[in-house]
Amino acid sequence: MPAFLCRTCGVQYAPSDRPPGHCPICEDERQYVGWNGQQWTTLEELLAEDRHNTVEELEPGLLQIATRPPVAIGQRALIAQTPEGNVMWDCISLVDDQSVEALRARGGLSAIAISHPHFYASMSTWSAAFDNCPIYIHQADAQWVQYPSPGLQLWQGETREVLPGVTLINTGGHFEGSAALHWAGGAGGQGLLLVGDSLTVVMDRRYLSFMYSYPNLIPLPADAVRRIAASVRPFAFERIYGAWDGRTVASAGKDAVERSTERYIRFLERLP
Repeated sequence: MPAFLCRTCGVQYAPSDRPPGHCPICEDERQYVGWNGQQWTTLEELLAEDRHNTVEELEPGLLQIATRPPVAIGQRALIAQTPEGNVMWDCISLVDDQSVEALRARGGLSAIAISHPHFYASMSTWSAAFDNCPIYIHQADAQWVQYPSPGLQLWQGETREVLPGVTLINTGGHFEGSAALHWAGGAGGQGLLLVGDSLTVVMDRRYLSFMYSYPNLIPLPADAVRRIAASVRPFAFERIYGAWDGRTVASAGKDAVERSTERYIRFLERLP
């Protein structure tokens, strides 16, 4: 049976003989159902549309996997290559033999870690391609998992070290279980912060922003933004990599988080 994917959010559902009746992730107010109604696809259909994945090195030890042309939300997956194993941060919908082999040639995957439900994508298929490697999702977002698999690991609390020096941080904000990934050994030992949507790198790439819903433009309250900033403050990081191609704070990442928090709250305080 095929594992259908939502055309709008790109999340893969458990195998079934017919498409699901609806997509709860898109029906939530943080996302949206496509303007032409609920539509479904499969990995086979995406490959038949001449889509493919590219694997690029962004800096020593950090890879990017992205689909061309993009699928659904169009996010990238990042691969932190550590001495103890490789971790995929966030996920993409398309899984093809070429990109799986490219990762195997670079040491495979020891774990997959996801920031929030919009980026679950084809996490179960990616995990299965690498011996059902663990998929780390915060327990608070368990209700949004549409394709449980043997690798699924629901974690709790504020932090979880998935490999030595690679730590998940529960930021909250966009979703209760939203997370960021800190890699202490990244950036030549200065540290990298990999983010999804609770912190998002904006277009000028000097700042970040914080939203409850991006497509529907619903902001977060000040308390939620303060919590996000506090959650990453104990960690050292020079650069921040966002969810989309090119969205990178190239230097002084910790300062960018603090400046962005102050700016966001300052504008909220101006509202009547």
